[in-house]
Amino acid sequence: MIIQPLANLHKKMGRFFIPTILVLFFIISTLLLYPSVQQKNISYQEGQVAEENIRANKTIENTNATEQKRKLAAEAVTPEYTYQSDMAKKQYDLVNNLFTLILRVKDAADKSYQQKVQAAKNGTEVVKPTIDELITALKKEFKSIDADDLDFYQGMSTNFLQNIFALSASEIATVRDQTLELMNEQMSKQIKANEVETARQTAENQLDQLELSVSQASVIRYMLSKGIVANTFLNEKRTTELQNEAKDAIQPVMIYQGEIIVREGSQIDQTAIEKLKLLGLTNKNKSFFPLIAVICAILLQISMLVFFVNQMEEKNKATDCYLFYMTIMTLSMIAMKFFQLFQSDGLPYIPLFFPAAFAPLVLNLFMNRRSGLLAALFQVIFAVFIFNNTYSDIGTNILIFIFLSYLFSGVMGAIIRQQRISEQLVISMTWLVLFPFLMNIMLVIYQGMSITEGRTWITLACALAGTLLSLLLTMGLHQYIELLVTDDSVIVLNELSNPNHPLLKRLLEEAPGTYHHSMMVANLSANAVAAIGGNSLLTRVACYYHDIGKLKHANFFVENLPAGAENPHNFLLPEDSRDIIFGHVLDGADVLEKERMPQMVVDICRQHHGTTLMKFFYVKAKERNDQIKEEDFRYPGPKPQSKEAGVVSIADSCEAAVRAMDHPSNQDIQQFVSNLIKDRILDGQLEDSGLTLKEIRLIEESLVNGLCSTFHSRIKYPKMKPTASQDSKKEA
Repeated sequence: MIIQPLANLHKKMGRFFIPTILVLFFIISTLLLYPSVQQKNISYQEGQVAEENIRANKTIENTNATEQKRKLAAEAVTPEYTYQSDMAKKQYDLVNNLFTLILRVKDAADKSYQQKVQAAKNGTEVVKPTIDELITALKKEFKSIDADDLDFYQGMSTNFLQNIFALSASEIATVRDQTLELMNEQMSKQIKANEVETARQTAENQLDQLELSVSQASVIRYMLSKGIVANTFLNEKRTTELQNEAKDAIQPVMIYQGEIIVREGSQIDQTAIEKLKLLGLTNKNKSFFPLIAVICAILLQISMLVFFVNQMEEKNKATDCYLFYMTIMTLSMIAMKFFQLFQSDGLPYIPLFFPAAFAPLVLNLFMNRRSGLLAALFQVIFAVFIFNNTYSDIGTNILIFIFLSYLFSGVMGAIIRQQRISEQLVISMTWLVLFPFLMNIMLVIYQGMSITEGRTWITLACALAGTLLSLLLTMGLHQYIELLVTDDSVIVLNELSNPNHPLLKRLLEEAPGTYHHSMMVANLSANAVAAIGGNSLLTRVACYYHDIGKLKHANFFVENLPAGAENPHNFLLPEDSRDIIFGHVLDGADVLEKERMPQMVVDICRQHHGTTLMKFFYVKAKERNDQIKEEDFRYPGPKPQSKEAGVVSIADSCEAAVRAMDHPSNQDIQQFVSNLIKDRILDGQLEDSGLTLKEIRLIEESLVNGLCSTFHSRIKYPKMKPTASQDSKKEA
C-alpha cells in the first residue's frame, strides 16, 4: 500500500493505472537524464582561443605522434657493423705480392742487361731496359694472378709504375717494408667506409718522420691509398632488424579520455588541431545517439521491471512494487544530479557522497531482493549518463572509481538480510560499510594512488561517507518508508497497541473478560512468534483486536458473564448459539476493515479459528437432530494463511481452555497443548500457514512455558486472626 490516494486512483483507473505510471516514469527519467547527454554544435579552428578546457571525449591512438616517435627510435638505433679480420691479411698479401712481382721484373731485367753487357763485344753499346719495357714485363706477370685479385693489380696507375720502376731495388724494398708496416698498423683496426680517408691520412702523416726521398714517399702514399681499405661493413639486415625492434618497443601514443587537449585561454595550435581531428571534435554536430542510448536504457529497465514483477508470486504486491521502485529510482537519479552539480576539477570526488546502497537496500527490505539488484545495476548505468558532461572535467580514473563503488555498494545493499537494520546493526555495518571500504582501498591500490597523497585520503573519506550515509538514511527513514509501503508499520502498530485506542477502551469497558483474554493471548502469541523469527509486534497488536467482534454480543461469551450469572446459551438453540459465536469472527473483521486496520490484523481476526469444529454446540445439535452435518458447525475460515495467524489460532484456544481448568498442573498444561496442536495438524488447520515441524515444536515449548508461568499453582497461606481480637482474649 503506497499512499492511500494512489490506491484510490488505482481503483478508479483499473488496468490502465500500471501502463500510465510506467509511461510517466519513462518521461520523468528521460527529462532527468537528457540534460546530461545533450550535445552542442562545436567548431574548433587553428589560432582560436579556447573558452574552456578542451578534453578528449574518448581514448584513441595518436597515430601521427606514434609514427614520429617510432621514426626517431629507428634513427637512434646504432647501425650494426661486421668486422672482417681477414681483410688485413688479404690486403697485405696483395701489396706484398705486387712488390714481389715488381722486384722480380726489375731483377730479371737487370740480370738480362748484365748478361748482354758481358756478351757484347768491346765498343758495343748495350741499351738498358726502359721503364715502359719493365711495365710491359710486369703486366705480363699479371697473367698468372688469380682472377679474383686481378682487378687490384690492373688498377695500378701508369704513373705509379713509372715512379716505382725508377727506383733502385733497395729503394723499392724500403718502400715495400714501410708500406706494409704502415698499412698493417691501420688495418689492424676496425675501419668503416667513412673512416678510410682518416686512416690513410694517419698513415701518410707518419711518412714525415721517415727518411725517404720524394719519389719513395710518393709511391708509398699511392700504395697506402690502395692498400688501406674498409674492413668493417654495415650489416643492413641486422640493422633493419634492430630498427624494427626499436619501433615495436615504442608504445602507441594515446589520447586518453579526459586528457586536456587545450587549456582554457590558450590558442589552438596545429598539434592540438591534429588531436581534435582524431577525436572528431574539430567540427562536431549535434548527435541524437546519446539520447537514443538513454531511451534504450530506460526502456530496458522498465522491461526488466515488468518481467520480474509478472513473475512475483504475491500478485497483490505488484502495484506497490512498481510504485516503490519507480519512486526510489527517481529520487536516486535526482540525488546523483544534485551531486553532479558540485563536481569539478577541484572537487572530483563529490559523487562518492552519493548513498549508492540506499535504493537497493530499501527495495530489498520492503519489496524483494531482485528489485534491489535491478536498482543497483541501473544506478550505475544512469550514473554513466548523468556524469557524461563531466567526462571532460574529471578524467577517466575517478569515473571508474565512482562506477565500481556505486555497483559494489548497491549489490551489498541488495544481498543483505531482509530484516530491520536496527536489529542487525553489526551485520549491516559489515556489509554496507566495511566491505565497500575495503573494495575502495583495493581500487586505490589498483590505480596506483600514493598513500601519502592527500587526494587518496579524500577519496577514501568521501566513499566512506557515502556508505555511512546509506546506512544512516535507511535506519532513520525505515519507519517512515513503512508508512508509505505497508499498512503495518511500527508507527502504526505502536499507535494501535496504545490502551487508549477507542476500540480497546470499548473492549475493556464492554467486554472486560474478552479484553483480558486478548491481552493474555497477545503475550503468549508474541513470545511464540518471536521464537520462530516472525513479526512479534504485529502479532501482539493483531491479538489485541482478534476478538473485537465479541462487542456485538459480549454477554454471550462466558468470559464476560458476571459472577453467578446463568449462561444465556442455555436458552438458545444450538444453531442460534452457533451463529452468535461465528458472528464474532465476521463482525470483528468488518469492524477492523471499517477502522482501516492493517490487513494482517484483519486476516488474523478472520483466520484465528480457521475452519475448526464448534464441538460443544455440534454435539448438542446432533443430539436433537441426527441429520445435522459437521460442516454446518465449522467456522467459516479461512484456515491460517501465515505463521503468525497459525500461532494465534493455537494460543487462543490454549489460553481459553487452560483458563477453564481447575488448578491445572504443569503436566496437565503440557499434555493439553500437545494434544491440541496434534488435533490441529490432523484436522489440516495448519497446512496453509507455512509452519514447519521444528517451528511447531518451538511454538509448543513457548506456549507451555507461558501458560505454566501464568496458571501455576499457588501456596495456600493459613488464615491469621486479627491482632486486636487476640489481645482482647488475653485480657479476658
